[in-house]
Order: sequence, then C-alpha cells, then structure tokens
Amino acid sequence: MTNSRPLLIELGTEELPIGAIDLLASAFATKICEQLESHRIETEMEAVALERAPWPASRRTLHTIYATPRRIAVHITRVASSQSQFSEPVLGPSVQVGLDEGGNPTPALLGFAKKNGIAAEGKQLAQMLIDTPQGQRFGFHRNAGGRALVDLLPGLLAEAVKALPIAKPMRWGDHAWSFVRPLHWLVVLHGDQVIETEMFGIRSTRHSRGHRFMADKPVWITDADGYVEALRAAHVLADPTERRARIRGEVARVAAQLGGMPQMDDALLDQLANLTEWPVAIGCSFDSAFLAVPQEALISTMVANQKFVPLLDGHGHMLPRFIGVANIESRDETQIRHGYERVIRPRFADAKFFYDEDLKTPLAQHQQALAAVVDQPALGSLWDKSLRVAELARVIASRVGADAAQAAHAASLAKCDLLTRMVGEFPELQGIMGRTYALAQGESPEIARALDEVYMPRAAGDTIAASTLGRVLAVAERADTLAGLFAIGGKPGGAKDPYALRRAALGLARTLIEGGLQLDTRGLLLEALDAIPEAALAAGLKAAKIASALDAGARRAALAEEIERFIVERLRGYYAEQGIAAGVFEAVLAVAPSSLVDFDRRLRALAEFSRLPECAALAAANKRVANILRKQAELGESPAANIDELLIQVPSERTMVLALEIARDRINQAVRRHDYAEALAIPARVDLFQSAPGFFAPFDAPSLLAAIDDYFERVMIAVEDPAIRRNRLAILAEFQRVFATVADLSRL
Repeated sequence: MTNSRPLLIELGTEELPIGAIDLLASAFATKICEQLESHRIETEMEAVALERAPWPASRRTLHTIYATPRRIAVHITRVASSQSQFSEPVLGPSVQVGLDEGGNPTPALLGFAKKNGIAAEGKQLAQMLIDTPQGQRFGFHRNAGGRALVDLLPGLLAEAVKALPIAKPMRWGDHAWSFVRPLHWLVVLHGDQVIETEMFGIRSTRHSRGHRFMADKPVWITDADGYVEALRAAHVLADPTERRARIRGEVARVAAQLGGMPQMDDALLDQLANLTEWPVAIGCSFDSAFLAVPQEALISTMVANQKFVPLLDGHGHMLPRFIGVANIESRDETQIRHGYERVIRPRFADAKFFYDEDLKTPLAQHQQALAAVVDQPALGSLWDKSLRVAELARVIASRVGADAAQAAHAASLAKCDLLTRMVGEFPELQGIMGRTYALAQGESPEIARALDEVYMPRAAGDTIAASTLGRVLAVAERADTLAGLFAIGGKPGGAKDPYALRRAALGLARTLIEGGLQLDTRGLLLEALDAIPEAALAAGLKAAKIASALDAGARRAALAEEIERFIVERLRGYYAEQGIAAGVFEAVLAVAPSSLVDFDRRLRALAEFSRLPECAALAAANKRVANILRKQAELGESPAANIDELLIQVPSERTMVLALEIARDRINQAVRRHDYAEALAIPARVDLFQSAPGFFAPFDAPSLLAAIDDYFERVMIAVEDPAIRRNRLAILAEFQRVFATVADLSRL
C-alpha cells in the first residue's frame, strides 16, 4: 500500500448508556471498515477462519475497538493515503432502447454518447455493449479512483455514523442533528496528520480528553499509535479488555482483604467496565441483621440497582460485606466507602420490610387473588392457567412415577409468589421467593424446591430442574404456555417473539431430554390443548392455516403437530452446538420418533455410527434405493404390496430377501431394547447369516450391505414383466423400511 499509516477516529461524547457502549463501539468500527472497503481504500488485512465454508478463510481489516463511558473509537492498523485505481462501467440505454428496428442509434443512445463526449457514430456505437444481470446495455469503462483519503474520509465517516444502531437518538441545543449523546470532541488522525472534517458542529483535532475528575483537560495525541498511552497518562484506560482485566484484579485484591469470594458474572463485569474509565475497587460492609432476608433478594438489589459486587463465604452464604467499583483513585477512600454503605442501606431495608410482610400471608391465600390477574384475555386469568398446569402436571407425574398429588398441589402454588411484595419489587426473584416462602410456611422441601425449579432453565446455558417433581412442573408449565399461545395465534414470526416461546420450547425439550422423561410429545401437547377453550382456538387455527371445517379433535391434532414441529426445530441449534451434523439430525427427524428422549438416543447413536466407514456405504446404498423408488414413482409405478417368493428368479434376490428378514428381526429386537447403536450396526455385521444355519449362499454375502451390493450388480430392476418388476421394487422398498427403523440414512 502506498504511503499507508494507522488511522484513528475517536468520537468524544457525554456519558453513554452503559448497555449500548459495546454495541455502538463494535458497530462503529465495522461501519468504518466497510466504508473504507467500499471506497476501495486499501487496509492491512488478516485471515479469519470461517466454519463450514468451502474455503479456508475470509479477510477482514485489522483494527482495534476502544470504548469508555465518554468515547467510542477505532484504530485501524494500516490505511492507504488514497484510493486504488480501478475501472468502472458507465451504463447507457439497453439494446432495445438504444437501437431502432433498422439497427441505427436512437436519440437516447446518441444523447448518451454526446453527454459523455463520445464522438463515435453508427456501427461504432453499436459495438459499445456491456453485459449486466439485466441484459446487455450500451456503455464504456472509464478509469476511476485515486482520490485522497483526506477528501473521502469526511463523507465515509458521516455514512458510518448515520448507520449506527441508535435506539433513542438525542437532540441538543437548537440544532437539527441527533446522536446517541451530544458530541464534545472529535479526533481523526492518519498517522500523525489530522484529517480535517466536521461532525455535529465539532471540528476534528488531535485533542482528546482525559479522566473527568483526575485529568480534566485536553490530551494531545501525537499520532494514531500513541492514542492508548496518551490516554493512560491521563487516567483513562481506553481498551475495554484492559479495563475488564483491571476490574477483575481490583475486585480479587479487595475480596482477599475482606475474606470472601466475589460473585461477579460477565454481565456485571461489562456494566462496571462501561461505568468507569479508571476503575478502583473499594471494600464496604452492611448491617448483618439484613442477612435474615433471603440472600437472593439482597444480591439482586445490590447488583441490579447499585452495581456492587457481593461476597460469599466458602459455603456459598452471603457475607455482610461487598465491593464497590469507583471511577476515581481517591486520596480518601473512606468517604466513598461511607457513600456506598449509605446508599445500600435503604435498599436492604425495603427488602427486609417486603420479606417480613410477605411472611404474614401464606402462599395459598394468594390463589383467589390470582383470579383477578389476567394472563391472556382469551385464555383467562393466572388462576385459570394454574388450574390447567396443575391438571397437566398430575397427568405427567403419574406417567413418570412422581407423586401426582404433590405435582398438582405444587402447580397450584407456583404462581402465588407473583402477588408478593418482594416479587413485585424484584420480578427476577419469582420462583426463588416462592421456594423461600413455602419452606418458611411449612410446605415440604420437595414442594418448595419445585416452586423454584418450575422456571428452570431460566436462560441459555442454565441447567434444567434437578428434581423429578420440578421437571414435571417445568414441562407442564411450558406445554400449557405453548398450547395456549399457539391457540390464540401467538406463534413467533421472523425475529419477533414477544412471549419468548422459542425459549419456552427449548426449555421444554431440554427438560424432557436431559431429564429422561419418556413422554409422547404429540400426546402431551394434545392434552394441553384439550384444556384450552374451543373459542380461543380460532386465531391459532388461522395462523397455522388449519381448516376450520375440520372437527374439534382434528383441529387440535393439527395444531399439536404444528407446535411439535416448532419444538423440534429449536433442537437444531441445541445439537449443532454439541457438534452433531445437520444430516444426522435430518436422518432421525425423518422417522419422527414420538418421544424426544427416544429422538435423542437415536441421534447420538447415529452420530457415533456416522463416524464409521460402514456408514458411508450404507448411506450410499440407501440413497440409491431411494432414487430408484422415486424415479419409478414418477413413472407411475409403485412396488408390490408384499414380496412374492414365487416371482424370485435370481439367487441374489433370494439371498437379499433372507438377509432382510434376518436383519429386520434383529434390528427390531435391538430397537425394543432402545439399543440403537446395535440396530445401526446390524446391516454391516459379518455374522448376519449365522442365525440361519444351513443356508447356502451362491456368493460370499456375510452382511446385508454385501447382499444389497450383489443385488444391484446381478439383478435388473427394469425388466419387461411388470409383476417381476414390481416384486423387485418391493424388495428395495423393504430394504428402505428396514433401514428406516432407526433413521433415514439416505439423508446423511
């Protein structure tokens, strides 16, 4: 690249929304790089591996993202000082418009030539053709490019900023422009050269700003590569990764001093990093009397409202100490500590008040009040939902060996904590407070635990319910939610999922699979739909394009099938994350196992089997059989209903029929034992014929795979006699059925 140098662009603003900083910084860097590429300005690139692509790597611009509460910036390693030279087409009219019936130039073509200074006439103009996706057009190529970066950057910067994903832009002053927050400074450096531009009334310079409290003055940026160190000297850690590392270190240091283990997940770490430019951890404490409140409530308010880091002891119990992360290196940390302790006290006092008041009312007394809380207008109240879930939980429990009475009772209490003061203040504690209050009010530990586990898994990566009773409630709750909302037309469309039904479907599937609950998925959904009022089904039937002329049972069956497909589709990503190929998923999906536990067993057995060399040969044989049967079907010919041994003419046919009979029996036995690995291996087993002593094969056919290979070699399907032809097709159809017992290998 000619005269290439690093490029730095920094937008300095008022404090940015902490939840938007990372997204905005990443989008800003991406848009700048895209604009440079679209303007044909060369940058230094790196190879990037792409998964599941036919080529080994892609290319992207080498860049680094910087972001703090007051700035977003991008540093690009090398950027050329001017555009590359290139040739671009200048298009005129199409051939149909540019020539008349006699092949002579029309006024449209002559006007195009004159406009572009082309003196050619007649036949010369007729030769100026360029192929386009819309057909041939008159035109020519001209040299372009070569414009300087200093001339192009103002425009591409404006385009990049305009494309940023800003949910709520802000206006300031009496100006017409808007941005996420008012802009206060702008740095644009190509190497050590300032590129002059203007944005929102602010002209670019080489002056950034230091820390608001410890270095509140302009910071001279000598060149693009000196940006990070110049800001560090002004008490600003511009690199988010470095800032996160400092926070971890600071929190670990103070936690060791206080004798506790910090509870700081990635979400809290991200928030702290986006609140500070020079983070410093400060140890604090609170009155131990507040520990009488369930620690989940204390931790929730501490983290959500104050962004403090709670500390636990070695047994996982909360300590009366916490860590605040300040955005300043103070000479007197005591003042900051006292401030943090003062602000946490009223929050904890509120939590203790809510908790003490809630304990005065047994959970069951909230049941009547649930009848006044509308769940969905077409589906009734939360109490109506509780009744549906309780009945469904009772049925599920009886099928999986759990206590049906316990399941129904737990389900009737599961929504009651929604009406407590604590959950009203901290909605994220639903279930957790239900468990806490149930234990405090004399419910059994199994019931109390299930009131919490009904919501598990709460998020991606979370575990499913640990107890069988909790799993029963989790399945019943999600099955009712899916049935009810699909019934009233709430199926998600596109990226929208207002009721989080995708998450509910995956949670249901995971609970069934990982919990080993052997339930018929379609049957479960039908039972859930049976509890939905007939009047509520109209919207769902219309959304699923199910004919309203069907009787009530058929309509519910069709809707249950639609919901089941929706649930199974959620498993594609679930299994892909575990490294299971899409072809394996499709092969098992084709045989539609009734239980998701059975689906999982087949899938994992096939995933293991697909790694063996025999699998490729069996899959190829299946595809060949499927193609033959499909082509004959297209010709209007179907296999005979049964194999007629009197029509067998070639010894290889007889061998094939016997091999199929033996393999079918042994596969069915393995399937009844749910031993799908054995069932898949049987067609390739060399001892297949040992179960038929005395049988003489005219060739060496130690396995069904060998038998089908010999069948293809020695038997002609397309014979003239239609009865023999259909009989031979029946043998192939039986081969296909035998293999489809576990999965459709032709999908591999």
